[in-house]
Amino acid sequence: MAGLFPFRDINVHASASQYAFTSPSTPSAPTLVVERPSGDLRLNDGPLLGSKRVSSIAGILGIISLKLDKYIIVITKAQPMGRLKGHMVYKVIATEFLPLRECPLHDPDEDTYSGLVKTLLKTSPLFFSYSFDITNTFQRQAQSDLTAPLWKRADDRFFWNRFVQSDLIDFRIGAGSSAGYRQQGREQPGADAFILPVMFGMMRITNTRIKSTSLSFTLITRRSRHRAGTRYFSRGIDEQGHVSNFNESEQIVILNDNYDGMGGFAGGGGMQNGKVGADGQELQIMSYVQTRGSVPVYWAEINTLRYIPDLQIRAVESAVGAARKHFDEQIRLYGENYLVNLVNQKGREDRVKKAYEQIVRFLVTSASESSQSDEYSSEKLHMMQAGERKQEFDRLHYIYFDFHNETKGLKWHRAQILLDQLKQGLVQGGYFRAADMPGDTQGQLEVRYQQTAVVRTNCMDCLDRTNVVQTMLARFTLTRQLTDIGVLRPGESQDDDEAFRNLFRNVWADNADVVSKSYSGTGALKTDFTRTGQRTRVGALQDLNNSITRYVRNNFADGPRQDGFDVFLGAYIPSTYIGGSLLFADRRPAFIQAVPYLLATSCFMVLIASLSRQLPNSTIWPLRMFIVFWCVVGVWCWHFIYSHGMLYVNWPKLNTPRWATDGYQETLGSVRKDALLGQLVTRHERGASTARVSALEEGKKRIQ
Repeated sequence: MAGLFPFRDINVHASASQYAFTSPSTPSAPTLVVERPSGDLRLNDGPLLGSKRVSSIAGILGIISLKLDKYIIVITKAQPMGRLKGHMVYKVIATEFLPLRECPLHDPDEDTYSGLVKTLLKTSPLFFSYSFDITNTFQRQAQSDLTAPLWKRADDRFFWNRFVQSDLIDFRIGAGSSAGYRQQGREQPGADAFILPVMFGMMRITNTRIKSTSLSFTLITRRSRHRAGTRYFSRGIDEQGHVSNFNESEQIVILNDNYDGMGGFAGGGGMQNGKVGADGQELQIMSYVQTRGSVPVYWAEINTLRYIPDLQIRAVESAVGAARKHFDEQIRLYGENYLVNLVNQKGREDRVKKAYEQIVRFLVTSASESSQSDEYSSEKLHMMQAGERKQEFDRLHYIYFDFHNETKGLKWHRAQILLDQLKQGLVQGGYFRAADMPGDTQGQLEVRYQQTAVVRTNCMDCLDRTNVVQTMLARFTLTRQLTDIGVLRPGESQDDDEAFRNLFRNVWADNADVVSKSYSGTGALKTDFTRTGQRTRVGALQDLNNSITRYVRNNFADGPRQDGFDVFLGAYIPSTYIGGSLLFADRRPAFIQAVPYLLATSCFMVLIASLSRQLPNSTIWPLRMFIVFWCVVGVWCWHFIYSHGMLYVNWPKLNTPRWATDGYQETLGSVRKDALLGQLVTRHERGASTARVSALEEGKKRIQ
């Protein structure tokens, strides 16, 4: 049983020829040896001599290969977040890179790759458990093989470190790569305990009470590793059917969970299932799952330094195949799909709305459509579903809600219109409910009800509007659950308990902030209303700050962040070619690079001149002319930067979107055609390379 779960305690031993990983609490377990500098893996029976113990770690996050070296990423510090059904869940606090070369080679690109990954890990909310599969919902866990190792049970979408665990997994199954493994071709079950699945997302576990009934309230949001990235550099769908910013949120209520044992690498062997509380009642679990994800068509928003980016949508027909793959998986995993679309029906967002509706028409049989209007909106609701059931895709139910117009002026209560439309589907789809099976030592659950439908919500970013709707649906379902088990009487609501109402609001507001920060770089908007039920001046100022911060980050900081996602998740494989031009060097023409510095200089000169004291009897016009000159220079620089914004956006340098490359070249071409500036650009250009924005041949994509 011990081999099914990762080791909870690992000691690292280092020498010039190898790293060795041992579990002090399991002396009979084999030692994992990583040869230096080749990275070959092997298991050694018993301890190794001659290796110096370096430190104790919480787990091995994975092994990553950069340009010149391989690195073992280890978790050096983890914070307990609480117990879920008796199993402790941890958050990754600190990591460390162990280089395989004894004398690391210094290279600017290598240092940049390493910095990108380290920054990503430092800012990412990563969670894991040694004895519990947090990548799967309780319903999927009830259907999984509990005799399989923990990493084999993990949901591939939410196994965030799956790519960097590839070396260990290949070694475990005997499928060594070209680097070669000793014992290649043979399975190595002893490696199971070193493979630790990690989830990216949000985790909040709270023991609380509602109307004198004790319970454990948990919210888990899992972010998919497929098509992961930042707000404007990851939109829509890819050819494999993966959509950007896909998150699965599971709200969990556990009753009579009084287990005090410590989950660990061998916890399953000592955890008696079917446990009852002090009052003799069985442990019960109820969960409700929702999803969110980008509109499943090929679309993008192109940064130009303007506050509202340019919108680009490819022909909808070209995305039908990808959409089929996406919804085929969604239906297989969740059952009936209620597709809630919250984008605006006017302006630029209307094009996204129409593209989504066109995709649904392609997928369902004989689409049946209906609309509703009122004084606030000419189309407050638009429903679409199959006219008859002939295929799996006829389980799609599209509901458009004009969130912007219906809730304008802080009329959030009007979101109830959407809830009323969804009520029948929510009741029919139900929720998951189970209890521990008496006497089962593997954690098997006795399933009472299953959730057979999911609400998939989206707006443009799948952030702020989506958060409001998901919180509303979670509140409605929680009230149903607590009423069904007798904690609440019919007609009562969990909002009647003020303490629990505040807890519920804050947990979902925290979830909104985590999801938003991971995608856009800031917390969510309007969370003051989510937390308190009213808008405040402080909240309005915070929204203003978040909006400005989003603009700055999305234009000037998200390029490196996207590169970090691509390297860690395996969307870009660094080349091992030594030599050649530096990948991350700025190769824009010198004049283009100089304009922002000239703008800063002009601002500085105007400031100094304005603060300078005049000498007695001195003439004032030279100083005024000086200020006017630098003001003119500054205004011209600002106008040039704003008019040629694509030259100043910090684009991803590894997997640069094609539309970014085309836009960059077009903008640069317009500068070259200028009678005066064209000569400056041509004369001072450091080569005609577009390496700053082109997807270079030094890397290749890898899809796991």
